[in-house]
Amino acid sequence: MVQFFKKGSSTFYAVETDHRLDESEKEKLMWAFSGAHPLSATSVKGSFIGPRREMITPWSTNAVEIAQNMGLKGITRIEQFTRLADGEEPRFDKMLMRHYDGLNSRIFTLDRKPEPIVKISDIHTYNAQEGLALSPEEETYLSGLAKKLGRPLTDSEVFGFSQVNSEHCRHKIFNGTFVIDGEEKPLSLFKLIKRTSQESPNGLVSAYKDNVAFLEGPTVDQFYPVNPDRPDYFEVKDLDTVISLKAETHNFPTTVEPFNGAATGTGGEIRDRLGGGKASLPIAGTAVYMTSYPRLSPEHHWELMMNPRVWLYQTPAEILIKASNGASDFGNKFGQPLICGSLLTFEHDENGRMYAYDKVIMLAGGVGYAARKDAIKGTPVAGEKVVVMGGDNYRIGMGGGAVSSVETGQYANAIELNAVQRANPEMQKRVANVIRALAEGENNPVVSIHDHGAGGHLNALSELVEETGGKIDIDALPVGDKTLSAKEIVGNESQERMGMVVDAKDIPYVERVAQRERAPMYVVGETTGDHRFVFEDHKGRKPIDLEMADMFGNSPKTVMHDTTVSLSYKEAEYDEAKLADYVRDVLSLEAVACKDWLTNKVDRSVTGRVARQQCQGEIQLPLSDCGVVALDYTGRSGIATSIGHAPQVALADSAKGSVMAIAEALTNIVGAPLKNGLKSVSLSANWMWPCKNPGEDAALYRAVEACSDFAVALGINIPTGKDSLSMTQKYGDDKVFAPGTVIISASGETADVRRTVTPVLQKQAKSQLYYIDFSADALRLGGSAFAQSLNSIGSDAPTVTDADYFKRAFAAVQSLVKNNRVLAMHDVSAGGLVTTLLEMTFANTDGGLAISTEGFTAAGETDLIKILFAENPAVVIQVSDAKRPTVEKALAEAGVRFFALGRPQSERVLLVEHEGTERLLGIDYLRDAWFKPSYLLDTLQSGAECALMRFENYRKQPLRYAIPAAFDGTLASRGLTYRHDGKTGVRAAIIREKGVNGDREMAYSLYLAGFDVKDVHMTDLMSGRETLDDISMIVFCGGFSNSDVLGSAKGWASGFRWNETAKETLRRFYRRPDTLSLGICNGCQLMIELGLLEGKLVEDDGTCAGRPRMEHNISHRFESQFVGLTIPESNSVMLRPLAGMKLGIWVAHGEGRFMLPGNLSNYNIAARYNYASYPGNPNGSRGAVAALASADGRHLAMMPHLERAIFPWQCGFYPANRLKDQVTPWIDAFIAARKWVEQNKK
Repeated sequence: MVQFFKKGSSTFYAVETDHRLDESEKEKLMWAFSGAHPLSATSVKGSFIGPRREMITPWSTNAVEIAQNMGLKGITRIEQFTRLADGEEPRFDKMLMRHYDGLNSRIFTLDRKPEPIVKISDIHTYNAQEGLALSPEEETYLSGLAKKLGRPLTDSEVFGFSQVNSEHCRHKIFNGTFVIDGEEKPLSLFKLIKRTSQESPNGLVSAYKDNVAFLEGPTVDQFYPVNPDRPDYFEVKDLDTVISLKAETHNFPTTVEPFNGAATGTGGEIRDRLGGGKASLPIAGTAVYMTSYPRLSPEHHWELMMNPRVWLYQTPAEILIKASNGASDFGNKFGQPLICGSLLTFEHDENGRMYAYDKVIMLAGGVGYAARKDAIKGTPVAGEKVVVMGGDNYRIGMGGGAVSSVETGQYANAIELNAVQRANPEMQKRVANVIRALAEGENNPVVSIHDHGAGGHLNALSELVEETGGKIDIDALPVGDKTLSAKEIVGNESQERMGMVVDAKDIPYVERVAQRERAPMYVVGETTGDHRFVFEDHKGRKPIDLEMADMFGNSPKTVMHDTTVSLSYKEAEYDEAKLADYVRDVLSLEAVACKDWLTNKVDRSVTGRVARQQCQGEIQLPLSDCGVVALDYTGRSGIATSIGHAPQVALADSAKGSVMAIAEALTNIVGAPLKNGLKSVSLSANWMWPCKNPGEDAALYRAVEACSDFAVALGINIPTGKDSLSMTQKYGDDKVFAPGTVIISASGETADVRRTVTPVLQKQAKSQLYYIDFSADALRLGGSAFAQSLNSIGSDAPTVTDADYFKRAFAAVQSLVKNNRVLAMHDVSAGGLVTTLLEMTFANTDGGLAISTEGFTAAGETDLIKILFAENPAVVIQVSDAKRPTVEKALAEAGVRFFALGRPQSERVLLVEHEGTERLLGIDYLRDAWFKPSYLLDTLQSGAECALMRFENYRKQPLRYAIPAAFDGTLASRGLTYRHDGKTGVRAAIIREKGVNGDREMAYSLYLAGFDVKDVHMTDLMSGRETLDDISMIVFCGGFSNSDVLGSAKGWASGFRWNETAKETLRRFYRRPDTLSLGICNGCQLMIELGLLEGKLVEDDGTCAGRPRMEHNISHRFESQFVGLTIPESNSVMLRPLAGMKLGIWVAHGEGRFMLPGNLSNYNIAARYNYASYPGNPNGSRGAVAALASADGRHLAMMPHLERAIFPWQCGFYPANRLKDQVTPWIDAFIAARKWVEQNKK
């Protein structure tokens, strides 16, 4: 039955339960629904928007689990519906929601039963009917297999074969033979890529045969709780590591339904890095979005070249917003920072072909690490257990692997809509916590591990048992949709699942860890040793019963025949007199323009190990093209990563496009101090191409060959990548081709994360800017952003003409970086030199540049437009006058071409002197032009009011520090060390719930300050495993407990409010006079929800007069910023020592707005944002309140993350005169807490 609850005039909750709710159960749900009241009627009239009935939403999964935490039994589904006002036009995402005419008790009822196993007699007809994308040769193979077996194949077997052998999963084109212009090429595309690792293995540990590539890594400090199956204390030990890198694309699902498509792209890439070796751990992510033009402003005249299409599923603007929302949301809730990315919008119509990203590109990449001992998967033997961990099975992605392998629009919508995904990052976080616990132990019990992605159980489990064979109990697989057939259970692509092989003796330990982390775990089968792959139910029915060799097939190798098509593109026509207009237009292209609309909604600080992210300078603008993370909290060894692509160049010349993509990635990463220079770098190459169209296969071969040749010449390898080779969108008989694109992700070990050079111009008048050429080529405009702004591509595109020269330039700049010779550095790429120079000034509030083109003209280049807009690979560095001789000597000795460009100046302009004339470009005016596309996109995600406030205020709210001159930023002055020799006896505990993701950085902050830190999960408190009786300080950590379903921290609070054991433990702790507590972000929300600032658990419903509440940010979305905070005088134990200071700090929250109904004088305000208005006040809190303390100062609830800013290298901005500090003043808050405990301990 279904019980309805109503909140306000438009919000309704539908609760599916197996019994009639009694009054106590209704009362609990009223609390959970924040005052919604139950309805006696079994139906509700009106027009409603709600979720599709056949798909239990992740929101419902979390809501049901919250109900279970509250002791409510028999509830199977909870969904939220919105009633429309009379006459209101229903507006909703048809991919995810539906329109209901009234609600009744059958809203969740499906008039469908599981389909029986079907025996397929006609493979060809079934292939066409189901859209399996089987080739004629594969149809013949399957027909022959049926004859060999003496029985028809089942629908599961045919479907399973199509998935595990799809182009998407098996990369048949990359492994195939190419015949170009009648000549068979000697190497496949895959062999060309593999050649790079054969020629230059460098530090490769594993490549091409796992979910990720592994490189040799450093020895670092592993900070971990020793026994993860119970509450235990953190310790530090040496860990020999390998570094992981991977990039994944999720193009087709993102085209169809962008939010979940991009979210599960991010989730899938994270799972890849969890599934490396015997278990590996992700640290940070990257993202790339490529779409057609969003058409946001009539001023963008370049968008008029092609008419908008009748978009198949979503408009480009919708895709940009929803896809970036989805990818950001998944990373935010999982707890992976996104530290580097790129964006391109593009359309072009010439030579009878329409090129545009109607079939979008969504790339999710990232870096991570593993224990060196776990880098290679074990070999399963017969009798081991097959385990699946994670979410339920739903009718998702049926045929996704196959449908992703063909042109979009080729199949009926019903088949393509199977690609609509379901993302539950909080579930994935639970599974990841289990994997983390197993990986950190001395004896990792995992034999082999694999993520669930394309092909679902079919692909993941078959690869796990490929060496031995395996038998899977289909009834043991969790089913969220009871109407699924056997084929759908084994083949669906539901997300957030990992498969692993574990020895039977280790199952109890893994189960204990999983139960503690609330991670659903299922033992679904075992390895057999008979080399058969069998799914069987309890009635003996076998939807799949095949030899492993038959399952993986033996179909003929793909042969690609094509002829070279030579196309020329008109060159851009220009007039130097229009320079100012050209600069404005180029800065307005989404690819060049400010990406604040992307960075301000994605967490860039979680983990506390981010040393370089996108936003730089006192105004925190997204200028950095290189991301850097530390591998531990000592801030030494780390990983740098960057991205490069050049699809416009590739249209002019596909080989040059590959070279330019690699060159861009490398000039983006050269500002990080790589341990072994260029040899530290490995690349991921992700190929998106409209194959099987005239000339495109030949162009792809040239592109891959050039990529291979250039990497080999540079002495670097490409150990991982992905291909998506059906990048064509059909509109009836018309086709729109995505430009052939390779996206290069570069990653490498850094020797010292703190030495990464900033792109922001430093305020040193006595300094010089230099242009350093990496291309050894003449300046060319083909394929540039400048050409794009004039609706041109041009055929005269730049490249790197001499790989050895590039290597010398890279090595020379690396030497300068490592020896602290460079004040600032920015690469020359999209938008050319003029964009580079302007961006170096944008993050400052004052000052400009005066440059001269004399160096270029002396070298023979007199065309000012080429000088300013050509995108030949290069960097611009700023060097102090004192170090100029050393720098010039080093560059000259390396044989590198460089020019002195000019100097900083006080006037806020970019002055360009060219052949005796001067041109002035107003920096602040152009910065607004650069920011405006971000503002236009932000209006679609934040609303017009908040977007305008951000646009008007971003330049008015610089970060300002006030640190006493006497502040000593050393560890020694505080008696602190990175590693304890033994126990200190001062005990603190971090408390976390499922979905919390800020636990490790908080634990380390406490540990560094001198606490012994215990890891405590809510399951420990609810079960009674942990009493907190010997703990003096507790910290509720940040994150997204229960994915913020039913309100931030509501689900977390339910565990304390309705579980008597946990409730009594908390009461007992707060009754003691010798205790402290801290709540950060989600933990702050929890303390406010439970009323803990009153020094006790308050039993009311949170509506008492004067009680603070937490509500959504005024932007109604997640906010991620590095902001300024002022610490007023207060009696807060932790913040009192910082009184009077102004400090930078990270915020990362969606519901951080303090609602204070009483007079501000009634509250013990412990911290305020430096600015009253948004975005400096990121959530709109009254009085700019950022933290509240209890009346006695012992308990602190704070939204910003001080634990992510205890080291200068963690900060988005830190005073230039204090960069030698080892710690920031924030560490003193934790030290103050430790000292108070020492003085007051009973």
